[in-house]
Amino acid sequence: MTTHAIGTRDEWLAARLALLDAEKAMTRQSDELARQRQALPWVRVDKDYRFDTERGTVSLADLFEGRSQLLVYHFMFGPDYKAGCPSCSSIADTFNGFHVHLANHDVTLTAVSRASLDKLTAYKQRMGWTFPWASSHDSDFNFDFNVSFTQMQQRDGEIEYNYQRGAHAMDVEPAPPPVDQFARSCGTDAKTYARDRPGMSAFVLEDGAIYHTYSTYARGLDALWGMYQWLDRSPLGRNETGVWWKRHDEYAMR
Repeated sequence: MTTHAIGTRDEWLAARLALLDAEKAMTRQSDELARQRQALPWVRVDKDYRFDTERGTVSLADLFEGRSQLLVYHFMFGPDYKAGCPSCSSIADTFNGFHVHLANHDVTLTAVSRASLDKLTAYKQRMGWTFPWASSHDSDFNFDFNVSFTQMQQRDGEIEYNYQRGAHAMDVEPAPPPVDQFARSCGTDAKTYARDRPGMSAFVLEDGAIYHTYSTYARGLDALWGMYQWLDRSPLGRNETGVWWKRHDEYAMR
């Protein structure tokens, strides 16, 4: 027998209309947040970052691929990983479907990771992805945008992530079970795994100059995590007590 409230169609409709008002209010608030993001001051990027891509070694400007806007997903794939982070992989599963739409709206979407290009290319082929993916392994890019950290920063608790300095949930000892689980699935240990973090950054190219316009991290990526947007609308919601997701080719049934 169900433990959830049961009602008539009229009762459901009354509750649904009340929820609709709340949903509309959230939509309006989301529109206002988008406006505030776009109103942030731009910060000029003068450092000459270099990336390895399937087209060769390129600059940050080259990652725009002739467009005026660039969205970078900071994908957790450190140089010592043997596979990409499962969480980042589940987020990136949606990129194939919409990166072409963004490209036709003057926006280039690319992933960037510190792993070598050969590792990224092999993993991209395994996952069946077609979106651009660049290696920043020989660059300060990840460190400057606060998604990668040195052993010294980790040891001294000097990590600045999600606009907070100090120890974060991933840095607790012993490592939280999800961190340990994901580290093992990436073929590395928890400390090495935690030296890379997820995030996204936005850039604009105007009059030959590049500007950093926005970055978000941690739960700020929730809206980009497609499966959770669907689960939040399913009868039981997220309905999770721990990590349940895997890389899409690791489920027993697909």
